[in-house]
Parts: sequence; C-alpha cells; structure tokens
Amino acid sequence: MESGYVTTPFGRRPMSLGMLASQQLAETIEPGMKRSKWKLFRAICEARPALGVTDRALTVLDALLTFYPDDEISEEKGLIVFPSNAQLSLRARGMTPATLRRHLAVLVEAGLILRKDSPNGKRYARRDRAGAIGEAFGFSIAPLLARAVEIESLAAQAIADRELLRATRERLTVCRRDISKLISTAIDEAVPGDWEQMTMMFRAIVTRIPRMAGIEELASLLDEMGLLRDEAINLLERHIKRQKIDANESQNERHKQNSNPDSTYELEPSFETKQGEKAATNNESTAEPPGEQTPRPFKPSAGITDKVSGAAAPMSGPGLKSFPLALVLQACPQILDYGPGGTIGNWRDLMSAAVIVRSMLGISPSAYEEACAGMGPENAATVIACILERGGHINSPGGYLRDLTRRTERGEFAIGPMLMALVRANGPAARHAG
Repeated sequence: MESGYVTTPFGRRPMSLGMLASQQLAETIEPGMKRSKWKLFRAICEARPALGVTDRALTVLDALLTFYPDDEISEEKGLIVFPSNAQLSLRARGMTPATLRRHLAVLVEAGLILRKDSPNGKRYARRDRAGAIGEAFGFSIAPLLARAVEIESLAAQAIADRELLRATRERLTVCRRDISKLISTAIDEAVPGDWEQMTMMFRAIVTRIPRMAGIEELASLLDEMGLLRDEAINLLERHIKRQKIDANESQNERHKQNSNPDSTYELEPSFETKQGEKAATNNESTAEPPGEQTPRPFKPSAGITDKVSGAAAPMSGPGLKSFPLALVLQACPQILDYGPGGTIGNWRDLMSAAVIVRSMLGISPSAYEEACAGMGPENAATVIACILERGGHINSPGGYLRDLTRRTERGEFAIGPMLMALVRANGPAARHAG
C-alpha cells in the first residue's frame, strides 16, 4: 500500500480488525506484480459467491475501476482512485447515493477495496509541479492486486464446479431417458422381470430431484439411476441371450432328428425327477427345516469353497451382473461381523463370510451350491448378505434362496433393486470396502 501506515476511516465510521487485516494484506504485494483490471474483474465476477459480494456491489466496483487510468493495475502507477459520489453514481448506472454508500461498504467488508480518507473526508489528489500525483485520498484497489492469485484460483474452481454441475445434469437427463425407454421396451416385448417395481423405484428417484440441486445431490441421484439402468440393461441382455440360446437349441434338435431318425435319444438321468423329490422341492420354497431333507454331497463350484480360509478368487456369474463390493457392504453392513478379523476387504473375504452365514441361517450346502451355479459365487454371496440383513422378515432362508435361484434361471430376478432398498433402509452409511 502506498501510505505504509494504518489509516482509519473518517467521521463516525468505526475501525475494525477486518479493515486492519486488509490494510496489512495490501502491503504484501510482490514487487513488479501486474494484472489486467478487466480480466481480474471478470475473475471476481466468477468467484462472487465465494467472495461474499452482491451483483450490485460488483456494479460499483466496475464503476471504480473505470476511474483507474491504465488497463494494468500496478504499484508503479498508483493504486488510489478518487471519484466524487456524483461521478461514481453516474458510472454506476445512476445508483442513488444511499445505495452507493451501502455497496461501497460491502466491498470494503469483503476486503476488495480500502478507504484512504483525507482529513476532511473528501476525495482528491495532490500533484507536484510536473503534474504527477504525489498523494491521493479515496479508495485503494491494492487488495485486488494483493489477492489476485487467490481470486483467480477461486474463479477457476467456480468454473470447474459449474462445468461439473452441467455435465452431471446432462448425464442425469440422459439416464432418465434411458430408463424410461428401456422399461417401456421391456413391457411392450413382455420381457420377464419385475418391471412394475422397477418403474415405482424410478418414479421415486425422479420425485427426489430438487429444482435447484447441488452437485452432491445430483451425483447421489445419478448413482442410483445408473444402478437402475444397469439392472434394466442386464435383464434385457439376458432375455436376448436366452432367445438366441433357445433358437440354437431348436436348430440343433431338428438337425439331430433329421440326421438319424432311426436312433433313440435319451435324456440325461440328472434331469429326471421322481415324484417324491418333486414334492420335496415344492415344499422347500416355504420351509426348509433341518433333518427333513437329504442333502446332496456338496461339490464346490469354481471360484468358491466351504472353507473360510480357502475361498477361491471370485468369478462373475453366468446370469446376473455383479455389483461393486463397496455398494454391497453399504447395503449389508451386518456381514462385516463374519469376515476374517471382523472386516471384509475383497470378494474372497465376502464369500468366506457368506459360507459362515449360510451355515448359521440353516441353508443347506446344496441350496448354496445351486445359487453359486445359477448366479455366480459373487452374486450368491451378495444374496446371502442381503438375507442376513433382512433376517427378521424371512421365515425360511433356504427356501427363499432356492426360490431366488429358480427366478434367476428364468430371468425374473435382479439383485440391484434389493441392494438399493437396503441402501435406503440403512441410510448414508460409510462404505467399508478395504
């Protein structure tokens, strides 16, 4: 700052610690520092919310800068402007004197300008014989130069946040359109699946979108919608894949019948069902009491074993799409107590915990083996975690798991809606992925 000493305001205006701090900051301008006044003003406009100034106050600052004689602000050319209120009001679009004083006070409070009042409170400059300004009284714009780096950084952050908000809004709009059209396609084509529930979940998410949303709110809603869209795409892709498989099997069957019509073709014995076994299977969907069944020998599927310490690396299931481990643990935090050392850091730990929970819930090895074969080890462990989380609402965990396995094979079950319901029920829990 030019004076090199503390200046106090004229008249009844009190001195404050904020004014003193602004004056001290203005004295820390680096030698030779320069900035274009209009580029710096545009940066202030971008960073206006962070700086705590109003748009009318920026109008006054704009008018003040017009009185600075050069385009570049520097200490060598002086940092004091001294317009009268009448002239400043004209350049501030005819602002009234009372409003002008109020917004000048806002700029001083925000630390963007300083008052350097004369002994009588007037604004003027003393010139030497050569016409150069020796001392001036008015408003100092030294804080603008001292805070130039800070202001430019705040402006850059404001621009980045605005672009991120715009991109997130666009992605959310596209995601809403995708889900709406995918559900309509599935209903029109009679694709198996609980599309009514998915429609209700979609509408519930849409109603939660606020008119003036922040980036965090939109990002959270976008995550939920993205999960719902992935589920819809997953069900449609599985339906298309199943149609192709059925068409290929039909062609292969015709080829076998035509190539050797005199030969006999027998089904594999494993697909034959006895009358007693059929009744037992139907009853198991509602109850699975221990001791009334004859479990088959447990044969671990690829990627999972019934030992806590020997769980193999996870494999993606043949039907369902696996979800991020962090999302599973957020939806089902109770499974963490059964992980190695009371924590779960990877899919291997989750599947080991699922084996322990499976035994605790009374689910037979054969039911869990069928789930691993039908869903994949990762998804089977995820379903076990969900069953544990909803333990008080499920009478027969084993029968429930077998029913979900059969629905998965028919393309009528999706894990995503179950996980999303549990995430909402558990609230904003911290994600525990190691």
